[in-house]
Amino acid sequence: AGEPVECIDLHRIRNTRIINDTAILYDAGRTIYVNRPRAGADSLNRWDTIVTRLHTPRLCSIDTVQMVDPNSRILSGIVFLGDFMPYRREEAAAAD
Repeated sequence: AGEPVECIDLHRIRNTRIINDTAILYDAGRTIYVNRPRAGADSLNRWDTIVTRLHTPRLCSIDTVQMVDPNSRILSGIVFLGDFMPYRREEAAAAD
């Protein structure tokens, strides 16, 4: 793991994954950013949809995201993000 960062550039994010009651993973290719929320982690459900409303192209630790049930379209929780912990993927070993 690298040093935590306060913000990530959303244009670099390819995919997002939720770990129930724990964290949100933001996949940026060679780097995966893990966000363990300051509050609201109990609202994280992998079947819900993350709704992010931003005024800049960056997602920061001061932002919140909403969790919405995709079937009923009812708000299921608000998550207060924390710092983003970067993890670098290992490059595949070259074949000899």
